Amino acid sequence: MYKLSLDGIFPPLTTPFENDEITLTKFGDNINKLNTTNLSGYVILGSNGESCFLTREEKLSLINEAKKQSSENKIIIAGTGLDSIKDTVSLTNDAAKEGADAALILTPSFFKGRMNHEALVEYFSKVADCVSIPVIIYNVPKFTNVIIGPITVKELSKHENIIGIKSSSTDIAYLEEILNSVSPDFNVIAGTASILYTGLCLGASGGILAAANILPNECVDVYNYYKDGKQKEALEAQNKLLAVNKAITATFGVAGLKKAMDWLGYYGGLPRSPLQSLTESEEKKLRQILIEENLLRK
Repeated sequence: MYKLSLDGIFPPLTTPFENDEITLTKFGDNINKLNTTNLSGYVILGSNGESCFLTREEKLSLINEAKKQSSENKIIIAGTGLDSIKDTVSLTNDAAKEGADAALILTPSFFKGRMNHEALVEYFSKVADCVSIPVIIYNVPKFTNVIIGPITVKELSKHENIIGIKSSSTDIAYLEEILNSVSPDFNVIAGTASILYTGLCLGASGGILAAANILPNECVDVYNYYKDGKQKEALEAQNKLLAVNKAITATFGVAGLKKAMDWLGYYGGLPRSPLQSLTESEEKKLRQILIEENLLRK
């Protein structure tokens, strides 16, 4: 297997729906707009892509479309984690055939009480043994209620086909412990814009950030300023992300991100049922935040 460097910023793309069906045209339009930026690539089928609501056929069609529409220099990461090893291997290998360069794989969580060190080592090792593209561990306890411990990550990082971890948590101590336990070529990726600058200071390779769907250049600025040694500018750019990132992740979630996309020149549309759209009150609050951050006019 080859080592894949995951430096830079990747947005976890949303999945656009019309009449509750995916629309590849709108999906491609969003990618073409993002192609003009210095993003390093795209994550398809992540949490913000509402992967849990998609059929297998829809997932594969989105990966195929992303590969077709993305500019040549963009890396395609596909979220292919399912609870069983067999299903995960099957979907991941099919994703590779559609053009995915790497797989972002969730910690299995249905039997969360039994997902200890031994179970997670077995799961990720067996998947990595059987898939044709590199594996990235996806730690997102907000949704799974499973935390993959730093000791487990350290052991898995030695596998030649496990190349990194996305940590979707604001726990800086957790991120630091992982970074101190793995080799420098193991990609440790910040999973939320609120800790991007801090993560880079600790040694993270970059970020997979919901905010990069609507503020791609601003997210890339944090990364580039940091890499250029411009710490003051990097921190200033980071601080500009905080309010918007909080709104589209912790406060309003996917529905809020999609509404912000609609306002800022992308296609967001509605989330897929049963996920609910924003209420009128929530829309007003979100719009006010974007106005205060000078992203929208009154």
